[in-house]
Amino acid sequence: MLNRLGAVVAVLLAAGLPSAALAQPATGPERFAPEMEAFAAADRAAAPPACQIVFTGSSSIRFWKTLAQDMAPAPVINRGFGGSQISDVNVFFDRVVAPYRPRAIFFYAGENDINAGETPDEVAADFGRFMDLKTAKLGAAPVYFIALKPSRARKGQKPLQDAANAKIRAMADARADLDYVDIVPAMLEADGSPKDIFVADGLHMTSAGYALWTAVVRPAVERAAKAPC
Repeated sequence: MLNRLGAVVAVLLAAGLPSAALAQPATGPERFAPEMEAFAAADRAAAPPACQIVFTGSSSIRFWKTLAQDMAPAPVINRGFGGSQISDVNVFFDRVVAPYRPRAIFFYAGENDINAGETPDEVAADFGRFMDLKTAKLGAAPVYFIALKPSRARKGQKPLQDAANAKIRAMADARADLDYVDIVPAMLEADGSPKDIFVADGLHMTSAGYALWTAVVRPAVERAAKAPC
């Protein structure tokens, strides 16, 4: 097996394949380079005006394909990138948030962080760094934190998600520029189990899930749309 693998590598190198192509897939923030370039290309093609409302975070934002129509007439920009953690949003703050000079920011990330082994304290600390970046670059622009959702595939992580949510809710209680948007109750059955609003992976939502989110998030967007910019 080793000899066969060595032979394959030798053939690829002989063919002039760049050595980088033989490396392992990127696991750090650099894995999002294609998404960042896609955002940049979209902006070059049609630069969005300032003072819109930016939605950013992980795949629950990325896959919200009906976001614009769900929030109309409020102007929104979707800058979610799948698989991201809060620290990744921080790394790319100057690519997915700051350039748009947004009127408000809706933020969903943290679920992947818990799944990757971070503690609720670490999740809250990472989000605190996001708020520091926001304040430094965008001043008092309001941020709306969408609570970590109770996904069917991650039922066992709900106590940790609840603890992270509680810490960020407390942060919101202490800050005039941060609101907590609690989508959790709408996603649960009376017995506390997640509703049947997920695709086959038990993690990403169906249109029914996004309809529940819209009912909770839209009123916050309507408030945010009235904020000065």
